[in-house]
Amino acid sequence: MDDHINSDYETDALIWTNTQIALLRAGKFDQLDLDNVISELEYQVRKDKREVAHRLIGLMTHLLKYKYQPERISASWIRTINGHRLEIAGILTQMPSLRPSLDAYVAKGYAKAVKDAAKETHLPLSTFPKENPFTVDQILDEDFWPGQK
Repeated sequence: MDDHINSDYETDALIWTNTQIALLRAGKFDQLDLDNVISELEYQVRKDKREVAHRLIGLMTHLLKYKYQPERISASWIRTINGHRLEIAGILTQMPSLRPSLDAYVAKGYAKAVKDAAKETHLPLSTFPKENPFTVDQILDEDFWPGQK
């Protein structure tokens, strides 16, 4: 393994990444910086999972605001809800294997969504149900708006 290739990982991630891609394409597997390639792949998986979990919290926060403070519904809230839904759908299209994890992400993130909704609306925490009132399908459904029939 060329020490220069290893040092690029620490000094210039772009050069290192392009070098690893070139080595893979050339079939020079014995020259790969395998420890760091594995580390980067693991990091990417964690990042993608965090992105979905973060967007679900933001989406639930806005759905709670929409449901429990309907007099304050704004175009900004609607854009945020639609934006989160589109981003999550895009991620799930690229990584459908994340879909089975959504129930767990929603269950884990609901308490944070309630705290965020309470802070943003200035409503007491007790305004919001202890149990999530939305299913994962409702959360992701572009036609679902709380309180509408």
